[in-house]
Amino acid sequence: MAWRRWHRVVVPQFESFIQGGFECGSHLWPDGRRLDLSASTGHAYHPSQDFEAVAACGIRTVRDGICWHLIEASAGKYEWGSALPTVLAATQAGVQVMWDLCHYGIPPHIDVWSGEFPERFAAFAREAARVIRRVSGHSSIFCPINEISYWAWAGGDVSHFGPSAVGRGAELKRQLVRANLMAIAAIKEVDPGAILLSAEPAIHVAPQTADDAQVARYFDALQFEASDMLLGKTHPELGGHGACLDVVGVNFYPQNQWFWGGECIGRESNTYRPLRHILQEIFMRYERPILISETGAESKERLPWFRYVCDEAVAAMNAGVVLTGICLYPITDYPGWGDDRHCETGLLGYPDGAGERPVHGPLADEIAAQAARFDALLGDLTQRPSLQVTPIA
Repeated sequence: MAWRRWHRVVVPQFESFIQGGFECGSHLWPDGRRLDLSASTGHAYHPSQDFEAVAACGIRTVRDGICWHLIEASAGKYEWGSALPTVLAATQAGVQVMWDLCHYGIPPHIDVWSGEFPERFAAFAREAARVIRRVSGHSSIFCPINEISYWAWAGGDVSHFGPSAVGRGAELKRQLVRANLMAIAAIKEVDPGAILLSAEPAIHVAPQTADDAQVARYFDALQFEASDMLLGKTHPELGGHGACLDVVGVNFYPQNQWFWGGECIGRESNTYRPLRHILQEIFMRYERPILISETGAESKERLPWFRYVCDEAVAAMNAGVVLTGICLYPITDYPGWGDDRHCETGLLGYPDGAGERPVHGPLADEIAAQAARFDALLGDLTQRPSLQVTPIA
């Protein structure tokens, strides 16, 4: 794929290429317990310190989220006390935010299977966009529903978390797409300049035997279903269209490749698919800028994994992929979903009583080095006469 294939590509102006994500999952376990990562990581209580800390490390663009179940605790009544400090803190710190409006969690008084669910979510999204624009003073970037594909599987097929169903993944996926599309229309009503982001897992499912080849290809292709629906490539009755997606978010972790019915595929395996090839395929499929919207690894693997992703990103960009950034996710350490263990994944550790977090020095140094690397690369690429990029102000 050559640069000349893409005569003009429109991309948003992100404040930094290396970015960070604050975990904000808020789903229900099958036993009714609520997970709230924004609270359990401490970010909900110390947003100012967190934004200042990442900015000091050169990260000026982040993913973050607000919790629908807290804001609409009573049906139709919005209380913004849980969200306003975060929106205001980001604004004061000069940090650009990509806002998740639904990160797996919905209020308990709303039935995700009901016909009213998309309308209820759209109403919430409209008011959230209005409030964020009023407080921040500018248009924002929104990912209305995070990881539709993963949520459909985890919540609709295997009862991992809410709505804790089995065998209804396809139905849940369509319902989430409907809600996402209605939310996009609502956001645009109050913030016409809003940028729309998806965030979907990028995977590779390989067969263990020749007999597995067909089923492995089928499940590998499922990663594209949600975005295809949003864009109206499939299921046009849902109302998808090309204007509902500005940036294609790709979530990519060490465990995102596996043998059908078997173990994860390690990077040392000949079966492992290089990230550069995955990015090229997605770029060619959707013809839109790509953001690596989540990536990261735990403990001693966090540094080599980050270097691997950056190396693959450079290779993809040199092959013609328009890549807008790499988001380390989560940017803080966090308690494990199921066991509360201390997951050392972040640039920042757990906060103390004053909200100050220790900085993982080796990762901070690597972020600075990679940021300089990508700044130089982007400067070189924009000088190529065959590439024309129009930034979105």
